[in-house]
Amino acid sequence: MNYNDITVGIVSFKSEKVIFNCLKSIKYFKRIIIFDNSYDVKTKKKIRKIYPNITFLLSKKNLGYGEGNNKIIKLCKTKYLFILNPDTILQNKCETQLIKSINSIKSDFTIIAPISNKKDFGNFNKVRVNFKKGLAKVDYVKGYAMLVDVKKIKKLGMFDKNIFLYLEEIDLCKRIKKNNQKIFVIKNAKILHLEAKSSNLKFEFEKCRNWHWMWSKVYFNKKYSNFFVVNLKFLPELSIIFIKFLFYFSIMKNKKSKIYYYRMSGMFNSLIGNSSWYRPNLIDS
Repeated sequence: MNYNDITVGIVSFKSEKVIFNCLKSIKYFKRIIIFDNSYDVKTKKKIRKIYPNITFLLSKKNLGYGEGNNKIIKLCKTKYLFILNPDTILQNKCETQLIKSINSIKSDFTIIAPISNKKDFGNFNKVRVNFKKGLAKVDYVKGYAMLVDVKKIKKLGMFDKNIFLYLEEIDLCKRIKKNNQKIFVIKNAKILHLEAKSSNLKFEFEKCRNWHWMWSKVYFNKKYSNFFVVNLKFLPELSIIFIKFLFYFSIMKNKKSKIYYYRMSGMFNSLIGNSSWYRPNLIDS
């Protein structure tokens, strides 16, 4: 297994400010597919000028993170796909460590991922992760950097297209574990994740983030639990969010009240079974 067996896949959305640093950090993986959800023709031209071999797809409709990655998975011609957020930067030897680890376990995995260069590894802490020969078997990884076996992921149904944003990778990992397949993280493959910098949407991003986080939390729980348990868990939280919204609205804290309004809206819509319909307003961003 070598670098030619891996394609890099990036779903972007108004990501011009961060995506060039991400692409610059990719040294050895030559096959790259970018799926842009914001129909950003300007950024496509800039990227193709510097990286003419990149496949850059423009979507006229914002499909979300999971479904955008599904489009890339279907187009991927290599055995593996390395899914990256545009606000990630590969650290020194990340690619070589990925190859080394894949070969050491003889491709016996569905997902293998680098870790954040933060002290707590970004997603895990040293207490919960037991590294053996630089690898640790885990129950989940975060979606900002994950290398997947394309054939196995396709058999599992790829990402849940109902989830527009947040928890789509956790849902995928849950299905992987349910099918007794393996997920690993690599101690010596490091990545810098800028966190919440993938898009330049200003406050519109906060509205979108809060709406979808709440919608996805409820949807995920409904998917793996029953109606009674989900309502018992979230209705008290919905009431608290409503009270906070009224409080900040009454003291004219406009941004705070809007955040809690969108949290309330996302949770309520998911509880009553509405689809994940909210989309960021690009005019206001």
